[in-house]
Amino acid sequence: MRTKALRSRIGLLLLIAVLAAIAATDVHAQTLSGAALANALRDGGYVLVMRHANSPAALPERANAEPDNVKLERQLDETGKSTARAMGEAMKASRIAIGDVLSSPTFRARQTMQLAGFGAPRAFPELDEGGAAMESNADRMRSEWLRGKAAEAPRTGANTMIVTHSPNLTGAFGRAVSDAAMGETLVFKPDGKGAAVMVARVKIQEWPALAR
Repeated sequence: MRTKALRSRIGLLLLIAVLAAIAATDVHAQTLSGAALANALRDGGYVLVMRHANSPAALPERANAEPDNVKLERQLDETGKSTARAMGEAMKASRIAIGDVLSSPTFRARQTMQLAGFGAPRAFPELDEGGAAMESNADRMRSEWLRGKAAEAPRTGANTMIVTHSPNLTGAFGRAVSDAAMGETLVFKPDGKGAAVMVARVKIQEWPALAR
């Protein structure tokens, strides 16, 4: 009897593990690309969670800092600037409407949104950069906050844009997105039940191709 009960318990645990694996795969399903992705975004209803555009790790000297970078924070290099502009132009050409724009308070994140032509974003401390290990309570709260925002329905006919940092992406959405490049966007579809499914990943240099 004990052996039978043990086998039953093991079977139940295996079933739970399989279901958990299926759920994890579902959350990170990537189902849209190319014209299908552009058409879907044109209809609105998606949340675009982006890592800021290309930015060197070194802080700028005052002589090389952008005029409004008064705190001498990290800022975009020429690649970051050009790809941010090209992304914004591609979205406009594709008639992809951006509604609410949320940003990390860091200069490089706000600069990404402004150069993309999305105007001055609303800055939130929860989108600021955290520790790489994401182990502190503050980092866990940031992760939960970002997951919640990715699951919020955007304005009717528009998409929400969120720009943040790599540790926050990994903390909120798992190690599967720990390789997100600078400027890469994770596209989520809120399910209306407090969760979201990732349907695409778009590198910043890929946006112009979607406009064609």
